[in-house]
Amino acid sequence: MSTTTATGVRDVPEPPAQVWRALAVLEPYCSVCDVSYVLGDSPAGPGLGTTFVCAPGRLDGAPAAGAPQGEIVEWDPPRLVATRLRLTPEMWTTRIELADGADGGTRVTMTITHEPTGGSRVVRRLQRGALRRLVQRTVDAELAKVPAHVERISGT
Repeated sequence: MSTTTATGVRDVPEPPAQVWRALAVLEPYCSVCDVSYVLGDSPAGPGLGTTFVCAPGRLDGAPAAGAPQGEIVEWDPPRLVATRLRLTPEMWTTRIELADGADGGTRVTMTITHEPTGGSRVVRRLQRGALRRLVQRTVDAELAKVPAHVERISGT
């Protein structure tokens, strides 16, 4: 299967520990993304191998059947987290790396990879350009939300 990957960078003035809390800790509901997360059974909290289900909106009960399934596939607090989200017929991997930025801030590097899990090779080849643009737009949109994520947790 062919994959499509895009990367982007955003600098924010907040320190890495604060940005980590905003981006890497899955809470039951994220108002910035309007997504609910239901974590798998893990007594130690989120970490490598933690599974989750995500669903649009605020959940009042269990997620619907067929909701996207995810897993934390890389975990190195407070600098690196990567998740893999399985959708039909594709898989999305998001990797977030945090580094010290200027004046105590944080440099956020986000890499998103799209991998089709079905369909014909001919169709995928025809869609390659559109997929490249979609993945880059997704990276850009997610990086644009970083300040709102940080602001959301600043008061807690």
